[in-house]
Amino acid sequence: MFGYITIDKPEMKFRDYDIYRSYYCGLCRKLYEGYGMRGRMTLGYDMTFLVILLSGLYDTETRECIRRCAAHPFHRHRERQNEFTDYAADMNVLLFYYKCLDDWKDDRNIVRGAAALLLSGKVKKISRRYPQKSENIRRSLRELSELEQSGQSGAGFLDETAGTFGKITSEIFAFREDVWEETLRHMGFYLGKFIYLMDAYDDIGEDIGKGRFNVFAPFYGREDFDARCGSVLKMMIAECSEQFERLPVIENAEILRNILYAGVWSKYEAAVRKRTLQKRKEGTEYDDG
Repeated sequence: MFGYITIDKPEMKFRDYDIYRSYYCGLCRKLYEGYGMRGRMTLGYDMTFLVILLSGLYDTETRECIRRCAAHPFHRHRERQNEFTDYAADMNVLLFYYKCLDDWKDDRNIVRGAAALLLSGKVKKISRRYPQKSENIRRSLRELSELEQSGQSGAGFLDETAGTFGKITSEIFAFREDVWEETLRHMGFYLGKFIYLMDAYDDIGEDIGKGRFNVFAPFYGREDFDARCGSVLKMMIAECSEQFERLPVIENAEILRNILYAGVWSKYEAAVRKRTLQKRKEGTEYDDG
């Protein structure tokens, strides 16, 4: 996905980091085994968060092994995999495929079109395993693409656009139709809105410069722009975290809290620093004296 749902490593215990890394490596392995190097290239932190969340919520058998891989040929490392690793790998590839397909249809992006073509056979199998999810994700991505091309703007449009991406992550988070489905859907919805808006905030300067769509563009240049964006992002994570605390997650809960309460803001703070440097270059901010 986007890589914004990551850990705050300096604030994490060594043991927790080793566990987090083992789930990340397990997902990387599953993507490679199921989809080759094309699958491995889609690996991100966001789906690792989902694997750890579902593993802590549901009883499941987790397999562990220690091995080397192509990325780390000289060091043995631990990998953890379970049914949620399989599920997250499928959802990751499905999401990547539909995004590539939309990029091809909208912009005739040859690289994205080729990637979609190479994955099409695998995606058909995923769609047979998860027909409803596949259709819902495809429909929401198409709706998102149409919204981004509509020329609309304003606060209501911002919320609608981010909410459309939120529907995608809501669908992905709802692993089962059970007592936790609604809470997981709400959690995924707000986390998805955060991801979409964080990506827009992170890329605002570059998008404006290249004439690309950015949902924050109508507000760019206002004196309260950064404060307004920060407030919206905090609201999304607060809603997401509230839903998380309703779930009976015990195992690895501290890893998940590290991500939700600290890790997500490391990328935000990096974006703020980038924005500050950009404003200095543009001459819109001066040091005192």
